[in-house]
Amino acid sequence: MAINLQKGQRINLTKENGQTLTSACVGINWGAIVKKSLFGTKKEAVDLDGSCILYDSNKNPLEVIYFGNLKSKNGSVKHSGDDLVGDVDGDDGLDNEVITVDFKGLDANVVSVALVLNSYRGQDFGTIPFASIRIYEGTPTNVKEVFAKYDIANDKSFHGNVSMVMGVFYLRNGEWKFNAIGDPTSDRKLEETVETVRNKYL
Repeated sequence: MAINLQKGQRINLTKENGQTLTSACVGINWGAIVKKSLFGTKKEAVDLDGSCILYDSNKNPLEVIYFGNLKSKNGSVKHSGDDLVGDVDGDDGLDNEVITVDFKGLDANVVSVALVLNSYRGQDFGTIPFASIRIYEGTPTNVKEVFAKYDIANDKSFHGNVSMVMGVFYLRNGEWKFNAIGDPTSDRKLEETVETVRNKYL
């Protein structure tokens, strides 16, 4: 499985040993904004929100798993919880929020699983230190293999934006595949991003 998959690439979820990936994690990491003034520097907390949207074959959103709904109805998608501040004291190397998707546990009518990111307070991605996303095999505490990574802080295409579509897992001929999208959007709210995915990326 390719590491650091580039935006726009599509892969199947078959591992090098021939086994199919049955679950995946999405980890989001970021820091606080440092603001300088005549009186010194201060740190401004950052609230990024990772969310997961489940769609059926007609592109209808079935469930949204986010900070206000941390688990899908059947438990196949789980959110680690809302981080309201980021790493105030510098990058600790750990993900601030993690979404876990168990493909085997998804309801039969789910054919697309979209992963999106929104800046809750409207803070520009370009101003947020070491903001990054990784999509990997493993658990929230054990990263086995990363197969897509986005360096938001250092990728100028994200600057000036407050939301993005990370990628979409989709079912084709009975197999789950992944589309690494990594596109910023003009959306200001999660509800808008749900519709953007539906209209543009499914």
